[in-house]
Amino acid sequence: MANIFIKIPLLPLKEEARQSSLILQIAAGWIEEETKELIAAKEAYMSENAPKPDLGGDMAALQELCKKLHQALDKIDDSRYDAEAKVKKSDLEIEDLKMKVVDLAGVKKPALKKVRMSADAMLQALLGGKHKVTMDLRSNLKQVKKEVKEETPEALDWRKNIDDKADRKKMFETS
Repeated sequence: MANIFIKIPLLPLKEEARQSSLILQIAAGWIEEETKELIAAKEAYMSENAPKPDLGGDMAALQELCKKLHQALDKIDDSRYDAEAKVKKSDLEIEDLKMKVVDLAGVKKPALKKVRMSADAMLQALLGGKHKVTMDLRSNLKQVKKEVKEETPEALDWRKNIDDKADRKKMFETS
């Protein structure tokens, strides 16, 4: 079987250093070109959107120029305020939607592990041997007693109670 790996001769340290410095010089040149391009693009943008003011002239022309600049500033401030309001509104909406997502997802309850220790043993382990605490949960439960229903006496003859009811009738008749 033939050896498929080819040995690549290593470069001497001086040659490696020369190549790395050459690469760094090329990269530095690229960075300089890029910064020059950015500066040129910025100047072109500024010349288009903000032409240089003509400061030559009398006082009235300068005051008119100032008024125009103030009006432009007011428009820009209005648009900035509107943009900030939109951003705040969308941020609030995003927060509200995040809360709804959390509510919809629900709180995941961890899987409970079966504990072989009783509540009294846990308290004993937590508090130590000095404290004597018992936690009998069953004693705190409400005791339900079975109610005995009283049986209603069978219907009595109404004629027998008429004398007892006569006093009540007199009370209503006198008033």
